[in-house]
Amino acid sequence: MRRFIPFLLCLLLGVGSDAPAAPLDTSSVRSFIIHMHENHGFEADALTRTFSHVNRIDRIIELIAKPAEKVKPWHEYRALFITDKRIRDGAAFWRANEAAVLRAAETYGVAPEVIVAIIGVETSYGANVGSYRVIDALSTLAFHYPGNDTARASFFRTQLEQFLLMARDDHLDPLSLTGSYAGAMGMPQFMPDSYRRLAVDFDGDGARNIWNDPDDAIGSVANYLHEHGWRRAGAVTTKARVGGANPAAFLKTTIKPSFRLADFTAAGILPVRSGNPDDETALFELEGTRGNEYWIGYTNFYVISRYNPRVKYAMAVAQLSEEIRKLHGGPGS
Repeated sequence: MRRFIPFLLCLLLGVGSDAPAAPLDTSSVRSFIIHMHENHGFEADALTRTFSHVNRIDRIIELIAKPAEKVKPWHEYRALFITDKRIRDGAAFWRANEAAVLRAAETYGVAPEVIVAIIGVETSYGANVGSYRVIDALSTLAFHYPGNDTARASFFRTQLEQFLLMARDDHLDPLSLTGSYAGAMGMPQFMPDSYRRLAVDFDGDGARNIWNDPDDAIGSVANYLHEHGWRRAGAVTTKARVGGANPAAFLKTTIKPSFRLADFTAAGILPVRSGNPDDETALFELEGTRGNEYWIGYTNFYVISRYNPRVKYAMAVAQLSEEIRKLHGGPGS
């Protein structure tokens, strides 16, 4: 997915069909149609007819301004995802799709529990895939992004472009596809550019269907992680004991690893679970219920963050995956 993908809680997904609608900015739509005609050969009249059925949804503008990973401290954010039900449902999803999960893990060299956990965090294993029309969501954010944030508006304009290309490539009706308030789609919540590049027909039925085909969703998530550099059998994260050490020099504002594990241990920052001293790592501080927690993230933690570039998101996936693996048991665990 997913760069800049806000994740999908039921309370954040909303009910797209009931959301008040308003017209899109006519000038912006006209300019976009010209771009699609000149650069991709779309018929301008046909696109004009399509956009005559597209609406601005003001509820989407409200939601995009306050994603949970920005406004909630870690311990509250964690409680949204690391629940007994989500763990049980994850183990059940794994067992129900055992062959696909294990084949994807082997084919792409990624951890099976992380595949399952991403689908769990994103959509509760397909239960909450979103009810906004994707074209409404992307058009709203492309042409009416709040705060005059031109960079974010440009991102969603690109996603709208990719969405229309995706619909044309895969012979899909752009007015019928639904997803999150940010335009993310299907069980794994892929954005359109990720869908075009990384969604796979994992069951070989001739179509990529991440909305209601678990095999394709599982294979697509595994392919995404593989393409972003997942290291087979590599560590993801571990809690760190700081003690009397001063972690300030190591705390990261980005997720990409830039220290060796040996750098931390030399400074008195000790991983709860030992690792290779030469492993690339990053250190993070999160707000726990009893004060700040310190966590070490490895390269695979960074790869998870390529799905959503927030430490709290990647940590939720990592911790949920561990709990699912413990409960799953049996072959492949």
